[in-house]
This record gives sequence, structure tokens and C-alpha cells, in this order.
Amino acid sequence: MQNPLENLTKEQLLARLEKETKRREKAEKIVSIKDQKISDLEFQLAQYKRIVHGQKRERFEGNKDQISLPFEMEPETAQKQEEQVKEKLKFERRKRASAHKGRMALPAHLEVREIEIYPEEDYSDMVCIGKEETDELEYEPAKLYIKRYIRYKYAPKNKEGVIIGELPARVIEKGIPGAGLLAWILICKYVDHLPLYRQLQRFKRENIPIAASTLEGWVRQSLELLDILYQHLLEDIRSKGYLQADETPIKVMDKNKKGTTHQGYYWVYHCPIDKTVLFDYQPGRSAQAAEHVLSGFKGYLQSDAYSVYDKIGAREGITHLNCWAHARREFTKSLDNDKQRAEIALTYIQKLYKVEARAREENMDPQQRKRLRLDESLKILEEFGKWMVDELQQHNILPKSPIGKAIHYTMSRWDKLHAYLYDGILEIDTNLTENALRPLTIGRKNYLFAGSHKAAQRSACIYSFMAICKKHDVNPEEWLKHTLENIMTINHKNLRDLYPQNYKKLKNI
Repeated sequence: MQNPLENLTKEQLLARLEKETKRREKAEKIVSIKDQKISDLEFQLAQYKRIVHGQKRERFEGNKDQISLPFEMEPETAQKQEEQVKEKLKFERRKRASAHKGRMALPAHLEVREIEIYPEEDYSDMVCIGKEETDELEYEPAKLYIKRYIRYKYAPKNKEGVIIGELPARVIEKGIPGAGLLAWILICKYVDHLPLYRQLQRFKRENIPIAASTLEGWVRQSLELLDILYQHLLEDIRSKGYLQADETPIKVMDKNKKGTTHQGYYWVYHCPIDKTVLFDYQPGRSAQAAEHVLSGFKGYLQSDAYSVYDKIGAREGITHLNCWAHARREFTKSLDNDKQRAEIALTYIQKLYKVEARAREENMDPQQRKRLRLDESLKILEEFGKWMVDELQQHNILPKSPIGKAIHYTMSRWDKLHAYLYDGILEIDTNLTENALRPLTIGRKNYLFAGSHKAAQRSACIYSFMAICKKHDVNPEEWLKHTLENIMTINHKNLRDLYPQNYKKLKNI
């Protein structure tokens, strides 16, 4: 049989060879893309399996087929165990009798209750030559007591009119709880995350009968009082020139939704300059919800990649920054999919954070920090950007693969990730805002949902002030008691003196 290639010219053979080579390259490329797609799908499947079937408890079950223990020990075993316990007791007693040179010094501000111990022997004919002091840190449960105001009345001899001592302003008019008790209840609920029904159990143990509705009323009325201060905080936060923003969900009971809860959101705004924090509850996560605080805002706005912030950040007078912690998170997710590229990207980001660490360690002012970033961080960013462009151009990285998503996320927000170089007051990420959210997420696991939309907003009020207390190292219970005692009597012009950030100065602490 005649070979069909024999009658072809050299040029025709070369053309056919080139065509066949291109066909094979195309086929190999398709196979490569399919292999990568399979790899990505396997990665996603592994992630889903980890979410669905991953171990959700820490209890160790051991071997289910192990032999059960006997009810009684062998005599030899029991004797051996007794000897070991005896030796251990001797060792502990010797250790306690020895001098403890590394003991921590106890705080000087604590109350000291002295207990004098004299020898049991007869020492009436002896002379005291000294004494030894041993300190022990002890705890006494919180004490509930009755504060009784006794106001004396006086009447003139002509029996015209009566005078009486004036009763101090009270947090709840005609109510029985004092400011200290209300502060303690609020701290237990919103700082120590102890739901009200558990607090009721504590009152019962003290044989103090308080109805659940009464306790809820105390909390509601206290927070309504704090709302006066909160409204001033809301106005002040809008005037800040630099805000970090984030949001987190909260389940809310809604009378219009029977058998289910409404998904509301706490929006949190943080000003790193003066460490002011504001929580704002909104029923939704739309742009309209963010407008409640950000309407008319001018200055630097830093956030994650949520589209609502993009729309607000595009307005005139606003410089929108993104967060490097979120970009780093995307590359961390891709470690299992493309370890080599993910590690290179994470190394670049790590270098950026080392520059920030140096600025903190050397306590640099904003001008010095900006200069350091322009000298060092800018070079790292240029190298990182060039590496990502080269990877996209020279290698076949699927956009929907984990590493592809990470690179595209970072490249699409490159200008906003660069923006922290503009000013030394700006932060590289929004981690400070996420830190403010953590107490809320812990509390949410305990009380599960808010009783109503109004209750959720009242919680936003107290969470705001508790977050500010934490950032300014203020004892929240002391601040809350002081504020509840004074908020109704202070001059309205001096109301901002009650902010937690002013508490230490007010008390000369």
C-alpha cells in the first residue's frame, strides 16, 4: 500500500508536522487544565469533609474493646500504691517546709486581715523575741448587703412645713438595686458572658428571690440610661478622620418570624488614633445599614473586601484602605493546594509585618513610621507585585484554584493594600477591630440570641463601652458603677467626661 506522505513536498511535510505539533500541545494543555481542575476539586472536597465530618469535641475515647477494670485491687498492688502515696506525701511536706525564694509579691492595695497565732505551750514566763509573717492570698465570695438610707425629718415649732434629708439620685427610680449591684450584673453578662438565667441561680443560692422579669428589667433600664452617653459616642465617632470597620452576625428573636430567628448584624467601628470603639446593631448587612454611621464620613476608611465598603470608599473625601491580614488569609488557605507558591507569597507578607514590628518596638511616631515604610515596605511590595504578575503570565494558574483566588484577590485590591503607606497613623490591617469583636463572639456562644431588635441595640451600647475600657486598661466594673451613679446629675456639657478613656484622669489614677 502506498504511503500518503510520499507524494508531499518538503514544505507540505513541515506544515503538517507543525500543525500536528500544535494539536498535541493543545491537547496536553487541555489535559493539564483538567488535571488542575481535578486537583482543585479534590482540595475543595477535602475542605468540605473536614467541615462536615471533622472532630468537634476533644474527648478521647480510646480503645472501645479494652478490658474493663476489676472492682478490687490485688493486695500486692494496693500495698505498693499505698507506699507510693506515703513517699509522695513525705516529699510534699519536705518541699513545703523548705524556703520558697521565688514567691510572687502580693499586691499592696489588697486588704490585709491579720491572724495572730501564739504557741500552744505555756509562755507566760518567756520573752517575745520576734515574730514571723506568712502571707496567703485568699478569696471571699461577693457579698450582697442592704444599703439603708435613713432620712430624718424636722418640723419647726410653729408646725409650718417639714424638712428632710435629700435622697441621692438613684439609677432606677423607686427600684431596689444599687449602682454597684447593677454594674456587677452587667459585667457578669457582657464581660464574663454569664447569661441572666445563670445569674438568677446565684441569687437563689444566696436565698434572695428575684424574678427573671425583674432582673431583665434592671438590665434594660440600666442600658437605657447608658444610651444617653452612647448617643454622644455615636456623634463623636462620625467625626473621626480614620475608622476601621467590620461586621459580625447575631441571631435575634423576631415576633414576625415564628419558629426561627432573624439574622441581624453588629457593625463595629474603631478609631486606632484615640482607641474609640462603637458597636452599632442593624437588622441587615446592606449599604443602608452602614450609612447609619458612615453617612457623611470623610477621611480614611479601612475594611475587608466587602462590596458595601467599596461603594462607600469610592466617595469623594474618603480614602479606602484594605487589610493585609485578609490577603494573608487567602494565601494561608491555599497552602494545601499549592504549597510552594503560597509559602513564597506568605514570606513577602511576613516581611511587611516585620517592618511594622520594628516600628512598634522602636516606638516610632507617625512621621518616622511613614519614612520607614517608604524605605523598606515599598520595595517589598514592588517585588511581591512583580512576582504575582510573572506567575500569572508564565504559568497556567486557574483563576478558581485556591492560589489563583489568592493572587487575584490581592492583585484586584493592590492600590487599597498599598494605601497604608500614605500616612504613618494608618495600620497595616484591621486586627485591632477584630480584637474588639472577640468578646462579643464569646458571649454569643453563651446567650445564643438577642431577645429583640431593641435588646440587640442596647447590647451594642454596653459592648461599645466595654471595648473602650479594655483598650484604655480601665476596670469596667468600677467605670460602670461610677457612670451609673453620676450620669443623671452631671452637667450635660461635661457628659463626655464619663467616657471610659477619661475615667483615669477624672479619678486621678
